[in-house]
Amino acid sequence: MDDVLQQLIRETFRGMATDVFLLEDEQPRIRREGKVVPLHPGPVPRFAMEGLWKSCGVDHEVTKEADVSWQLPEGKRLRINLYHTLGRLAAVLRPIREDIPSLHKLAMPAELLQSWMMRGNGLILVTGPTGSGKSTTVAACLNWLNENQSKHIVTLEDPIEFLFQNENSLFSQREIRLDTDSFATALRSAMRQSPDVIFLGEIRDAETALTALQAAETGHLVVSTMHSGGVAETIDRFIHLVGDSGEGAVQMLAAQLVGVISQRLLPKYGGGLFPALEYFQNEAGTRRWILERRMADLQDHINRSDGTTNCSALDYLVASVKQNYVELEIARAACAKPQDLDRAMRGIS
Repeated sequence: MDDVLQQLIRETFRGMATDVFLLEDEQPRIRREGKVVPLHPGPVPRFAMEGLWKSCGVDHEVTKEADVSWQLPEGKRLRINLYHTLGRLAAVLRPIREDIPSLHKLAMPAELLQSWMMRGNGLILVTGPTGSGKSTTVAACLNWLNENQSKHIVTLEDPIEFLFQNENSLFSQREIRLDTDSFATALRSAMRQSPDVIFLGEIRDAETALTALQAAETGHLVVSTMHSGGVAETIDRFIHLVGDSGEGAVQMLAAQLVGVISQRLLPKYGGGLFPALEYFQNEAGTRRWILERRMADLQDHINRSDGTTNCSALDYLVASVKQNYVELEIARAACAKPQDLDRAMRGIS
């Protein structure tokens, strides 16, 4: 790879960028605090992009797109998506971090998530759109466990986004395609590796969803992510994923689900990003609502809760505005029904 391009990538680690965008004959850009901004005025020449593809072991004349992991000479690793756009070579690079922030630093409900991570078995779902910080939240949860418990933690990722250092716990980090063929295959194999906790990078299909439930049912704590919205939408989508497998699968979900935390990142007042959350802890009567697919009752329960173990997205946005974390107009834009936020800000339920 071109030395200038390597140096540019090193700068992203120092500048805490979350993504680097490279496009042939265009200036490189980075994503910082959610915004895509220019990094360097000079365009990236084709020979540099060809060198990047070659160093990743991908022939740009044969392959149109690829996901790979890549490593700088000094050991820093990145996940890279290579692709073509209008006949030009392009890539998006994401640094794989070793500096994992704490739950408190991420402004997460730390005590609640820590209590979930202490469970002996069950399923924890972290949800939200792409770029909402799901992987960072999961990494903070796993690293808290690493610092406070002696566990075997198996991670199945596509690709790896954070590197963990073994402290009180032992990590077995496995990357799809590099270390195993698929999530479902790796998850079945993981259950024979004496794990206490399994992190499944993403639940994408019925097979993976069912295997995750089976892993939880057989005495493992399973943590995973889904590309979905709020809590009720996530549970409803999960039920639809496993629905063809019969009521037994929905019964497993009702019994094994520990909780769901859904998140989005919003511009923070004064700069930076702030997580807008909705979360739900599954217990007692809520299991029946899941089994009977009564999502409206479940959402009403979340809406009426005090924020200790359950909190609605609306209540969280209201609190964020009142505590000067997020500007009112940002919160209104993030709210499905802005008029509901206006009413809640005036104290009208």
